[in-house]
Amino acid sequence: MTGRLMLLDTASLYFRAYFGVPDSVRAPDGTPVNAVRGLLDFIDRLVKDHRPDHLVACMDADWRPRWRVDLIPTYKAHRVAEEHTGGPDAEEVPDTLAPQVPVIEEVLDAIGIARVGVAEYEADDVIGTFTARARGPVDIVTGDRDLYQLVDDERGVRVLYPLKGVGTLQVTDEAVLREKYGVDGRGYADLALLRGDPSDGLPGVAGIGEKTAAKLLAEFGDLAGIMAAVDDPGAKLTPSQRKRLTEARPYLAVAPKVVRVADDVPLPEVGTALPDAPRDPAALAELARRWGLGGSLERLLTTLTS
Repeated sequence: MTGRLMLLDTASLYFRAYFGVPDSVRAPDGTPVNAVRGLLDFIDRLVKDHRPDHLVACMDADWRPRWRVDLIPTYKAHRVAEEHTGGPDAEEVPDTLAPQVPVIEEVLDAIGIARVGVAEYEADDVIGTFTARARGPVDIVTGDRDLYQLVDDERGVRVLYPLKGVGTLQVTDEAVLREKYGVDGRGYADLALLRGDPSDGLPGVAGIGEKTAAKLLAEFGDLAGIMAAVDDPGAKLTPSQRKRLTEARPYLAVAPKVVRVADDVPLPEVGTALPDAPRDPAALAELARRWGLGGSLERLLTTLTS
């Protein structure tokens, strides 16, 4: 794959579209389609502004993989709506958003935008693997800061992070990360696991906040360097830091596997080139009629064909 690749953290974006577009945006039968139309408008703007050669809508085939939960049981536990023993747990999703997700999937398929999810992996892992395989620049579009760990100036990997709704994006490169967090992309995962993340159920290390984590990483390089310092009586750690890091060893032994996105997901063979015409015009026309997609779909199709 050559040329600019754009990877969408699709669930992150349709959640933002859902909360950013009024639910008065409805289909002819009265069903809310604010997330559907909001996502289409967002994709239209992304394609217009950044002109990717390839575009992939990355999906959560499993938003809370068992292999992560086995390592840290609290991982996303507060977002479970219903536990399933034979497959992925059901995520807590607003009642009027859940029915829109299959519509989003059908519309993307009919347009011909590649849509990839892999069993037992999150969209983040799909994004991490596409990024690892890319031979050109990569734009990752997400409202999830976890993916800052993939930012790499040398490889041209950056994160487009929505700051307000889906209209204003922060173009996140290593300079932005150093200014905001004091780390580069490679250091962000270690920063995140040290400080913790309540939104993902990651406890972090008690007493180690973001600023302290950044200072430790600046002093010792990475998590391995920090833990080596814990074992070195001469290392510049306060007694409190040494104690807290020692007590957190069991968590720190497994947290990297949970926090770092996978880069070896078995991706399916899929055409990722930005479509210049709908894959299934008849199906798309019926979806547009049924769900009242109107100008949102028309604008995107015009952008894709121009």
